[in-house]
Amino acid sequence: MGEPTDSGPAPAAGRGRAALIEDGVEFDGRDAALLRAVDAAGSVAGAASELGRSRARALTRIETLEDAYGTLVERRRGGEGGGGSRLAASARDLLDRYDRLQAVLAATASVPETVLDGTVAAVDGELAVVDTPVGELSGLHGGTVDDEDADDRADGRGADDGADGRDADDGADGGAVAVGDAVQVRIGADAVTVNDAANAVDPDATSARNRLAGRVSRIDSGETVSTVRIVVEPVDRGGTDDAAVEVAALITAESIDRLGLAPGDPVSLRWKATATRLVAQVE
Repeated sequence: MGEPTDSGPAPAAGRGRAALIEDGVEFDGRDAALLRAVDAAGSVAGAASELGRSRARALTRIETLEDAYGTLVERRRGGEGGGGSRLAASARDLLDRYDRLQAVLAATASVPETVLDGTVAAVDGELAVVDTPVGELSGLHGGTVDDEDADDRADGRGADDGADGRDADDGADGGAVAVGDAVQVRIGADAVTVNDAANAVDPDATSARNRLAGRVSRIDSGETVSTVRIVVEPVDRGGTDDAAVEVAALITAESIDRLGLAPGDPVSLRWKATATRLVAQVE
């Protein structure tokens, strides 16, 4: 069974629809709908019935996807709790990647960006930890190449290509930073994944190093892609009087309906450090 690459499936180039490709196998909207139906129904049979497909065809498609992307559906035998199926963590990561790609392809306007002021607290290769009003966040600067990024480049890939198609190292403005430097933390709305507040993120199961909790303040609806604004309360930084921060996220209309998002709803946010740019502040 083929294993997915470190940077995830590649987007289908030159296509008018969102599709990820791994080992020649496309993952598109029908596949995303199938996995989400399995998640909702708790079984492949229930998912197939909900989508008007045969169970045999649904199983065959899942097996084809798993040959390329790894285990996506965990099947449980019947017993005291009954049988059924549930999504593996890799399936949820795959759906997150697909949603981000779909948002980028559908967006017609420039991608909104959240900008936070902060101070560098630690530096590790190309990554730096920055103290911001909402806590410590990690991002890319112009430092040295770490082992993981070096492996990516040896394979002909950029260092964790961002959802907007740019190499992450292209987004790091300026040179290296040092502890104590004042910087801006810039987060593209297309890099942020929004989840239900109850959907806890296992820090060992994802490379998304930045995580925040907040509440939806408003949703700027578009035909296929909407901009969701999430208010994040500041952390206590020893008497500082920081204001709440508003983070922008691009989300497809399908994802908003699936999550049932509305103003006031608590949500969790996550995004990769390699999708976060650190820019030195100029006095």
